[in-house]
Amino acid sequence: MKKLVVVAFGGNALLRAGQSGTAEEQEQNSYDTCKNLIPLIKEGNDLIITHGNGPQVGNIYLRSDAGYSLYNLPKMPLDIAVADSQGEIGYMIERQMRNLLIENGIDKKVITILTQVLVDKNDESFKEPSKPVGPYYLKEEAELMSKANNWLFKEDARKRGWRRVVASPKPIDIVNNEIIGSLAKAGNIVIASGGGGIPVYLDEKNTYRPIEDAVIDKDLATALLASQIGADNFYILTDVSKVCINFNKPNQKDLDLLKIDEAKLYYNEGQFPAGSMGPKILAAIDFVERSGKETIITEATQLLNNGCGTRIVL
Repeated sequence: MKKLVVVAFGGNALLRAGQSGTAEEQEQNSYDTCKNLIPLIKEGNDLIITHGNGPQVGNIYLRSDAGYSLYNLPKMPLDIAVADSQGEIGYMIERQMRNLLIENGIDKKVITILTQVLVDKNDESFKEPSKPVGPYYLKEEAELMSKANNWLFKEDARKRGWRRVVASPKPIDIVNNEIIGSLAKAGNIVIASGGGGIPVYLDEKNTYRPIEDAVIDKDLATALLASQIGADNFYILTDVSKVCINFNKPNQKDLDLLKIDEAKLYYNEGQFPAGSMGPKILAAIDFVERSGKETIITEATQLLNNGCGTRIVL
């Protein structure tokens, strides 16, 4: 039976640890990740792809600052950088997916939609920024950049370095979710809500305005999108095959099945850090509670293996 499937690409779908982020690297990573979706498409499922943008949007922002320093070009706010990254990443994913469809003799259209996401400008996250953007730095580099730009840095939970963090307000509504859903249900592969979407709010005149120093977590935005359009399956792709507790400790334990009550308990215990697995677990809980259906968190190459990943259920 045909299903509407929503797949959230993790950051490693385009840029992986140790890579410099060249176009060639990101295009190859896009191809490799999209290749894992071909069996889903061959089964006749409708497909929506969302993606992260942490490293890319950070690099775009750095280029903006460099242009200001060297050539006095106007600085662009973070919401414009998010919009830039949606076009950049969407283009790479769309082109590589088109190539894979041709290689596999599949007649489907692919479209990328620039997506705005409504948030509350008074969201509590602005008081305690936690969402990482941009590349990893040594502690000394992070300290220098923090002083120079008034940026906040935090150490990565997996000890890979220090990254700039910004506010991550909760998504309230995916603008144009009806269009995204109808395009997918018509048989098109849709790339949407890139980087969690461009954060906007409604002012007192009911006018859409930008939120500048924030990005929306792509998994939380994707969970909202998936529930709004009535998705049958929600996959969150990351760089580990299963969710685990006691990560990187001698008693680390992989989880095959996780009920949302257990997920909430582990989250409150601090098992899932805010800058790592935490938002994925919250997104999974949100989708399961809204839809009554399951979320699967896994690594891209494990997508269709029997018993793949961690299933989060009611």
